[in-house]
Amino acid sequence: MKPIGGYFLIKPEDLHWRPSNMMKIPNADFLERTKSEILGARLWRLPPKSANTLHKHVCAEEFYFVVEGVGRMRVGGETLTVPKHGGVLVGPDQLRQVFNDTDSEVLWLIVGAPEELEFLSGAETKPDMSLVYPVDPKQLPEELAGVEWPPKG
Repeated sequence: MKPIGGYFLIKPEDLHWRPSNMMKIPNADFLERTKSEILGARLWRLPPKSANTLHKHVCAEEFYFVVEGVGRMRVGGETLTVPKHGGVLVGPDQLRQVFNDTDSEVLWLIVGAPEELEFLSGAETKPDMSLVYPVDPKQLPEELAGVEWPPKG
């Protein structure tokens, strides 16, 4: 991995929002145009009564920061409530999942390093996804019992 040269200014209008592959959560990758090989940073807009994947990482640490709303997340066997402008640092070996069991949208900024290049599109080797998803990644926390997520179709 090599660091970038110089700097990149990323404006809100530069962001490309799209639904995530598995859970259909709107997200925008801050660093996709920079080609950073060290750092990943993404905004996640969790709609009411939704959840992102339950996952862990091979070597990346992730910092979860609540920009708007009140964040909820599972880390290992614990459920955390993260206030607006609060954050959580999670090591690679911990299962984690951000979710929203409220009636308001929650905006998270999630920053991770080092970037796990084998999981990026266009990688030369095919990653072992069981390292990231050792359990069903679509399972919801008990706080969302009875909710159907991701949305059908």
